[in-house]
Amino acid sequence: MRAADATGLRRWLARLRLLPRSDGGSAAVEFGLAAPILVGLLVPVADLGIAYSQKILVDQAAQAGAQYAALHPWNSNSATEIANAVTSATTLPIAATPAPRQICGCPTGSTITEVTCGNICSNTETAGYYVVVNGQLPYTPVLPYSVLGNSVTLASQTTVRIR
Repeated sequence: MRAADATGLRRWLARLRLLPRSDGGSAAVEFGLAAPILVGLLVPVADLGIAYSQKILVDQAAQAGAQYAALHPWNSNSATEIANAVTSATTLPIAATPAPRQICGCPTGSTITEVTCGNICSNTETAGYYVVVNGQLPYTPVLPYSVLGNSVTLASQTTVRIR
């Protein structure tokens, strides 16, 4: 073996002995180990945020339909016009299903009990006229979750008294 080769070999062995005490590159290794865990936690949180944001838009679309119903008298075209107000409230493909409908009812706490129009409610008032507006949007998560399945329907219902 030549002297130059022996010197090179000694240097290489000396570096090899120092390797266990070296900390250069340990941050890269730690990041490589932690990054998949962080991404695994971040993606579902971001997905939940997107779903929640779209649910808010569905709620607002149903409220836009109810607002339209409150400002326009009910007629034979009202269900279609209210549905158009719901679907055009956002760029998302929201469906106004089930179709908007007019009901007569008595308020009982936080709900409306449907009754025949003209009936007297328990609070001695005549039953009111209400319009029920719905909005639905299918949401497909970014990643499939066993709890949610492939798709979830985000739905909202708004009821407004018109008379």
